[in-house]
Amino acid sequence: MSSAFRCGFVAVVGRPNVGKSTLTNALIGSKISIVSRKAQTTRHRINGVLTREHEQFVFVDTPGFQTRHGGTMNRMMNRVVTQALADVDVVLHVVEAGKWSKGDEELLPLLPTSQKTILVLSKVDQLKDKNSLFGFVNDLMAKHPYAAVVPVSAVKDMQLNVLLDEIAARLPEGEPMFEADTLTDRPMRFIVAELIREKVFRLVGDELPYACTVVIEQWEEHERGARIAACIVVERETHRPILLGAQGMHMKRIATEARQDIEKLLEKPVHLEVYIKVRKGWSARESSLRDLGYE
Repeated sequence: MSSAFRCGFVAVVGRPNVGKSTLTNALIGSKISIVSRKAQTTRHRINGVLTREHEQFVFVDTPGFQTRHGGTMNRMMNRVVTQALADVDVVLHVVEAGKWSKGDEELLPLLPTSQKTILVLSKVDQLKDKNSLFGFVNDLMAKHPYAAVVPVSAVKDMQLNVLLDEIAARLPEGEPMFEADTLTDRPMRFIVAELIREKVFRLVGDELPYACTVVIEQWEEHERGARIAACIVVERETHRPILLGAQGMHMKRIATEARQDIEKLLEKPVHLEVYIKVRKGWSARESSLRDLGYE
């Protein structure tokens, strides 16, 4: 007899910048969450889907849990994390191997106490002394009753199948929720906006505050190509020259690199227009955040 099919939701949680989106993308095998070295890159709850012969995993890549609750956006992102933890079948608590901080500690009370939380030690390839992991894991197991511990490297593709097997063993039996070739339940417009935002963070993240987002304002697609107009929304006029760069070089590079990614995604030529709008105080108002697609 064949094994019963298993299907369920898997939350990927952790403090900012521990590698949650990189791990989610590696497990799924496609870039659905933007990746940056900057904290707070992921702002939305993004569902990515992986289907194997006997299982379907619906990964919920959440924002990094913010220990400073000063801003409206941070509070909204924290609500996304706590809601995800309440709704899923398995929780992956991602912690950077060998590093434990106040941000990691403050997430512990939110983790389920049932046997559905797996400790994932990320970036293990960067750890010089692998033997130090034993003591590190013992300390963390004393803090929380994790069901399993899996050291991984998303960029080196280390132990990812082991992690998937551990998750699969804890998924409930049930029919698949998505078609086998589905990668995400987010619309293509959302993914494209995230790809553009990733380029902004990569190229001007050190200079530009996080008060920027991307809105797709025009989308025309046909068999031979696509025409897309995207607006980068910032909070102040002083952000405009930072984003443009000398002789507009930043914006040209953002548009060029984003267009290349979008063409791979759509598998057709793309004409991409990217421009800037100033919308003062958008990140501090819940109404503006909802208008711009935030949860």
